[in-house]
Amino acid sequence: MRSATSSGANYEEACGAESRADFVHKMQIVLKELRETVYWLRLLEKSAIVHSDKIKWFHQESKELCKIAARSVVTAKNNARKKEVSNE
Repeated sequence: MRSATSSGANYEEACGAESRADFVHKMQIVLKELRETVYWLRLLEKSAIVHSDKIKWFHQESKELCKIAARSVVTAKNNARKKEVSNE
């Protein structure tokens, strides 16, 4: 629960980033927290503490959010590089 809610809070921080570098850094934290969430959901699923059907949806959604966050980081880094090249 903490890692899942932490990623949301960190995303809000990224939305208010003071610079592109700050945005990238905060989105990388979001990605780390989402990966931790995927880990915990996978453990819950394998341990059978919670019925597998209930966990599968959350597990899939978390993996999709990881892909979105990772793509945001890559895009922001690429845009920063393009801006550096155009300023030279």
